[in-house]
Amino acid sequence: MDARPRAYPISPHPPATAPAAGIASGFLSALSALVVLVKLRVVLLLMLSSFGGALLASGGRLATGNLILLLVTGFLSASGASALNQYLERDLDARMRRTHKRPLASGYFSRPEAVLEAGIYLILLAVLIALPFNVMLTLFLILGALTYVGIYTMWLKSRTLLNIVIGGAAGSFAVLSGSAAAGNWAHPTAVGLALLIFVWTPIHFWSLAQAYRDDYAGTSIPMLPALVGGRASAGWIALHAGATILIGLLLSVDPALGWLYLLPVSLGGLWLGSLSIRLIFTPTRTQALKLFNVSNIYLGLVLLAICGGTLL
Repeated sequence: MDARPRAYPISPHPPATAPAAGIASGFLSALSALVVLVKLRVVLLLMLSSFGGALLASGGRLATGNLILLLVTGFLSASGASALNQYLERDLDARMRRTHKRPLASGYFSRPEAVLEAGIYLILLAVLIALPFNVMLTLFLILGALTYVGIYTMWLKSRTLLNIVIGGAAGSFAVLSGSAAAGNWAHPTAVGLALLIFVWTPIHFWSLAQAYRDDYAGTSIPMLPALVGGRASAGWIALHAGATILIGLLLSVDPALGWLYLLPVSLGGLWLGSLSIRLIFTPTRTQALKLFNVSNIYLGLVLLAICGGTLL
């Protein structure tokens, strides 16, 4: 009989790490769901738009306190509006290939009503923070959320082909909230930037809808590419692209911008315009997705060029 002590293999990972790994995985999953729920990429683009409006209205000399107020309230309001939009469209999202994995559509949240409550609270919190300091900022935060949730999502989206055209005003109000935070909401170039975003929004959304037109064809949503055909909708997209490019070029008359703004925006406009024209002749899903991505790049380029022109 062997009396030597028996050797047991030592595990390189103690069992206690398994629950920790599960917690970490759950946290990352919840964080990912929240990022999708508030449409974080859209929220960040709206915040950059508001920052651009603030820089234009202040000539690049925005007070730190006003900037913090703008970014905090803008983030809260835009996140709340996005959450409300997904709550209201959860059944529609579940029927569409592009959106069926969103957290409310997929059933990730066991109590969707909590998202409704959170969205309302976030918008109210933004209003309560902004109101004592800046009434016009508060007004544009309210108008932006009301346009996106009430006018676009609840009223126009299921009723008219003009849904996203009018809904684009929500992004325009983000710019005006920025100029309001700077104390000059009606600054001409800031108003011009708001108009640019208004006419840019249909390019952004219609090109994506054209890529997923089968999704909309199976719903009651009267989205332009699903109703008039690829080539006809591409023509409307090109019309909006032309207006967007023209406004983008006209913004350069502001002395605060100049060549540092005009050169990159001109090149970006040529790229956007060429792709929008190409979509008319080649109305394919691949081409529509390419235009969608470039439309985002173009707007980002305009906003970054505004930052560069006003700050440098």
